[in-house]
Amino acid sequence: MTNLFEKIQETAAFIRSKVKATPRVGIILGSGLGGLIDLVVKEAEISYGDLPHFPVSTVQGHAGKLVFGKLGEQSVMLMAGRFHYYEGYDMQEVTFPVRVMKALGIETLIVSNAAGGMNTSYQVGDLVIIKDHINLFPEHPLRGPNDERLGVRFQDMSEPYDLQLITMAQKIAQSKNLRVHTGVYAGLQGPTFETRAEYKWLHVIGADVVGMSTVPEVIVARHGNMKVFAASVVTDLGIRDELNTISHEEVLAAANAAAPLLAGLVADLVSEL
Repeated sequence: MTNLFEKIQETAAFIRSKVKATPRVGIILGSGLGGLIDLVVKEAEISYGDLPHFPVSTVQGHAGKLVFGKLGEQSVMLMAGRFHYYEGYDMQEVTFPVRVMKALGIETLIVSNAAGGMNTSYQVGDLVIIKDHINLFPEHPLRGPNDERLGVRFQDMSEPYDLQLITMAQKIAQSKNLRVHTGVYAGLQGPTFETRAEYKWLHVIGADVVGMSTVPEVIVARHGNMKVFAASVVTDLGIRDELNTISHEEVLAAANAAAPLLAGLVADLVSEL
């Protein structure tokens, strides 16, 4: 039976046989945030279905392919479509692409997501640079035997999001007069949106935004000693008092409206790396 390390190496070798570029920056595009692809001068694309050991994305709004190319002068690898724990994948499958990125030489991981906001100063469409997270998933991506070739047994998580990258992004946002917050992301398994009581509880324990992704990928990226930058688009507000509901379509619409702003911020950040 092929172990995780061998699967990673086989997938990385397959990608190397198809792609000449050696990117140092990996980008995971979240719900509705595929607009960044339009800014990339594409060199190669590989469908997830063609990759050995890769899961296949099942969620509306997630394309399901790797894109390689240039973002400005920087060589990048983009994941158009991510894998979620709520789809039924285990944590090893959810985070497998990040392991492959590391094997390909990726040093910096940039992650985006759509999130619900609990902070009263946030509005729908706002961008939030993630400075820390609270892991509320019922499964941990590092649970089980540890392979020292992939990382240490007990991973330090005191600085999951790179402070230098956060500072750079804040300066870029300021120069563009972009409304950007810095906050804490809570990661839950989904696929239900949170109840009013859950939104209140999450804010009480220190979270500003909440979503169903990002945390597992970030943990594994840090396990691989990658630098991480992450940002959320606030697509709904869990602090609303009126009796209205949230749909996936609304989330996608809000994410798509804010996508050009986040894409521009990320493109400028990548150019400075």
